[in-house]
Amino acid sequence: MRLLMKFGGTSVGDGERMKHVAEIVSSSHREGNELAVVVSGMSGVTDQLINMATEIASGIKKPTIDPFIASLWERHSKALEVAAPDYVTSVSPTLHNRLESLKNIFNAVYNLRELTSRSKDYIISFGERLSAPILSAAFRQCGLNTILLDGCEAGIVTTPNHGDALALPISEHRIKKKIIPLLSSSVPVIMGYMGCTDQGIVTTLGRSGSDYSATIVGAAIDADEIWIWTDVNGVMTADPRLITNARELPFISYLEAMELSFFGAKVLHSRSLEPAMKKDIPIRVKNTFNPSYPGTVVFREEKVDQRIVKAITIIEKVALVNINGVQMIGRPGVAKTIFSALANRDVNIMMISQGSSEANISLIIEETHLDKALDALSSVLTYGFVREITSNKDIVAIAVVGAGMAGSPGIAGRIFTALGKAGINIIMISQGSSEVNVSFVVKTSDGKRAVQVLHDEFRLSEVTNA
Repeated sequence: MRLLMKFGGTSVGDGERMKHVAEIVSSSHREGNELAVVVSGMSGVTDQLINMATEIASGIKKPTIDPFIASLWERHSKALEVAAPDYVTSVSPTLHNRLESLKNIFNAVYNLRELTSRSKDYIISFGERLSAPILSAAFRQCGLNTILLDGCEAGIVTTPNHGDALALPISEHRIKKKIIPLLSSSVPVIMGYMGCTDQGIVTTLGRSGSDYSATIVGAAIDADEIWIWTDVNGVMTADPRLITNARELPFISYLEAMELSFFGAKVLHSRSLEPAMKKDIPIRVKNTFNPSYPGTVVFREEKVDQRIVKAITIIEKVALVNINGVQMIGRPGVAKTIFSALANRDVNIMMISQGSSEANISLIIEETHLDKALDALSSVLTYGFVREITSNKDIVAIAVVGAGMAGSPGIAGRIFTALGKAGINIIMISQGSSEVNVSFVVKTSDGKRAVQVLHDEFRLSEVTNA
């Protein structure tokens, strides 16, 4: 088989974990598989880089650049000593030089008191620039021949949207030309989360960027499967922190995975799924710390078992905005005016519900966007057709997801009957035409109980026969 394996930050969080990853990869290679590997920065490093860059740019206090660089050196050099003791002498200068470059960038940001999106992307990329050489050395310690590449060298060409770049179609040709010839004699180790513009300017790929890197590369090399290694056994029927009897799902469809990820489940982001979907490549979510467990397979087929509902997920830290006005009824362009005002302030709308009377539009947005959303909508009041705008932060959104729901009568009734019997009041309901997701809003205090009630109602803790 030809496999693309991606290892997240927790999988490479220290030297022992990198040794374990090297054992997983070398074992698979001995079985005759062709492998390419995408790696994230060590756990927490990217957040530390962002926080330090922001602090330095603010100029509020004297920056602690030297101690920060020293802490990164200590963590990464220690990991190198554990994961690849025979390569400490050859790899340490690479780590040292990259940390010196990072230090110089931090000093420049401090002197200018300015952190541009372009410089921030370059700074963020150092998480992978530091972890990848260590993991590559760990592979060599296990006897593998490796080639180390950053995202740009691997052929990932992106839009110039710093912090949220998208891969361009030309990437497929460049990755294929670069990576495929290496597979017969080596294991390419590719730094995730980053690419570059056609002019060679470093960009980062936004939320779940390393997963996105993995599916871009996996699709380009026509991998048989893409394996995403993380710290859980797979995709769960619910958040195990809330539902103690939540169960791992053996398989879900691309569409179900997209719906779950949108509502905060620990699963691939929809952007990460798209490259694999185009090539119809299965994605397997596996646990680095339990490698024998089969994990969850994500693929095209939507009705792969008899279960109607697959999973229930909850998203917290959201806010409800209600826009009311009798003058909205029958007036063309109302929705356009509202959504344009929010879009101009970069407010992301997560859910929408409108009554048939057209006198009310309800929106769910991120709680952090509430103030600017209300500010943006205040201008809409001046048009005269909106009478009142109210908001509520004491809510959570819950999504019931399953491809088997499409075309199955009575599912919504079953959901809301179960919640009604439990005394849980529904504040807002939203359902798309795909029928794969029924979403609703309840008070924060009812959130966990609502998930448990529905998890029990659809017997999601039980294993069914396909």
